[in-house]
Amino acid sequence: MNIIEKIISSHSNKNSVKPGEIVDIEIDARVARDFGGPNVVKNLEDNNLKVDDVSKTFFTFDTNPTGSDQKYAINQHIVRTYARKHGIKVFDINNGIGTHTLFANGLAWPGSTAVTTDSHANILGAIGAFGQGMGDRDIAAAFHKGKIWFKVPESVKLNFVGIRPEGISAKDIVLNLLNKFGANSLLGKSVEFYGDAIDKLSLDERITIASMGTEMGVIILLFPPNKEVMDYCEERTGRKLEKIEADADAVYSETYDIDISKFVKMLSRPGKPHDAVDLNTEKLVRIDSAFVGSCTNGRMEDLRIVANILKNRKIAPGVVMKIVPTTDEIWQQCLDEGLIKIFKDAGALFSNAGCAGCAAGQVGQNGPGEITISTGNRNFPGKQGKGSVYLASPATVAASAIAGYITSEDDIPDEPAVYDFSIDEEKSANIKLDSSVHAKKKTEIEGRVWVINEDNIDTDMIYHNRYLQITDPNEMGQYIFDNLEGHEDFAKKAKPGDIVVTGKNFGAGSSRQQAVDGFKTLGIQAIVAESFGAIYERNAINAAFPILTYNNINALDLKDGDTINIDLETGKIKNISNDKTSEIEAFSEVQMEIYNNDGLF
Repeated sequence: MNIIEKIISSHSNKNSVKPGEIVDIEIDARVARDFGGPNVVKNLEDNNLKVDDVSKTFFTFDTNPTGSDQKYAINQHIVRTYARKHGIKVFDINNGIGTHTLFANGLAWPGSTAVTTDSHANILGAIGAFGQGMGDRDIAAAFHKGKIWFKVPESVKLNFVGIRPEGISAKDIVLNLLNKFGANSLLGKSVEFYGDAIDKLSLDERITIASMGTEMGVIILLFPPNKEVMDYCEERTGRKLEKIEADADAVYSETYDIDISKFVKMLSRPGKPHDAVDLNTEKLVRIDSAFVGSCTNGRMEDLRIVANILKNRKIAPGVVMKIVPTTDEIWQQCLDEGLIKIFKDAGALFSNAGCAGCAAGQVGQNGPGEITISTGNRNFPGKQGKGSVYLASPATVAASAIAGYITSEDDIPDEPAVYDFSIDEEKSANIKLDSSVHAKKKTEIEGRVWVINEDNIDTDMIYHNRYLQITDPNEMGQYIFDNLEGHEDFAKKAKPGDIVVTGKNFGAGSSRQQAVDGFKTLGIQAIVAESFGAIYERNAINAAFPILTYNNINALDLKDGDTINIDLETGKIKNISNDKTSEIEAFSEVQMEIYNNDGLF
């Protein structure tokens, strides 16, 4: 048998297995992350399933280790609560990437099995272990039974010949392989690596290559463990381990000879990891940001390479560089070795350990139009933000951050590229300010009333901070009041022309303009309150959104659904439904001027 067949057979009730067979496999480490973890918990609780063995069951929080997202915070609390109840170990937000936790804590070893909600769990192939990313139902079943069914894959053998060229990194190796095999030539196969160049790969280099098996479409990229890997795993597990190897007569569906001496420095162009090309074809492309990290290249060897290039240098003006280690242990080692000071002196942001931009939950995301060079494993549109992402080695990313454009570590310029934001003087001289007078708007409004008898309704109740990343005003209305108890369905029930009447200090809290613009999106005509938060009042007036204050509105005997008429100029207000009238504070001269101008601008 080959390596994958040996692992599967040793974890099933079979002496041997062959490709195509479906067997139940005992799982040594059953893991769920903060991404997918709450659904695993839900599946267990909804189906009244018990956990098979808590000593083999774990949660890892790596997709949002900063706790910066409200939804992730909720999900993490759901998982923590379940874990406490059942005695399950949680590797929390201070720990790092879950798959690397399995290495570092001796929870995976050569020949072992592990499943997790991380699609890059096959990174465990770096130590000759079987790791698979699976959906929440599969993981819940593994938690409950300790086993999962699996179809034995065909295996492919890659024999590496030749001498690895100077300066060719592990990332270059896997990008050269992606260039050769693409995203589906080896689809669904288990791939084993052999040759002198492979034997010499360090653990960190093996991790880099194995982490991109998913992008190649394979089940796993498996490395027979060398002495360094065996020593590491024995130290981490605290016991003597048996080395796993394929039999001499192992059967492979395909065998390829790969001449590593022909490998060149590579990068992947935006949109497709397998669109891997010679680095020289993309040299001089201007960049806005650089990212070092992810499960692919956030290891100690990677960060030392970056530090060596950044030392006594500065990141190019206008370029943002973000560095994120894979584990807290590596973060601490960077501190002990003085790497953090090098990063900071160069002008980089160094963050706590985790998945970072790859999971959209930490530093590393980019915006529309932004060009990023990244050590990640994926650059699908939207994966690391809405900009364009090139994939490259840590050395290439560091060199490019210094240059301000894509380059290699052996071609860093003495002076970085500097963006020229100057405006053509001739064109700017022709810009004329619009001094036309706007037509006077109607100063009398009439609409259905929402009576919300509450004081101190703050901006988080009006428009919660979990939606602050939204910049299109047309999308904001749907979230108005969804954090105000008793009025969560306001946006669904409100109609254009409605008017809100409420209590004191409306709009207290933060300076978010969305808490004004959301009402405008819904077509709300005005808000009438006893008083307004100072910042909210300015925001509303500057947006030409009518807000008015009252001293005593009881004379109107208002109730939900009444129709009121307001004269913005005189301050007269009438309840059309019962013919009662009162007075409120009319628009000031400034408020009326901005209102007629359709806003401050």
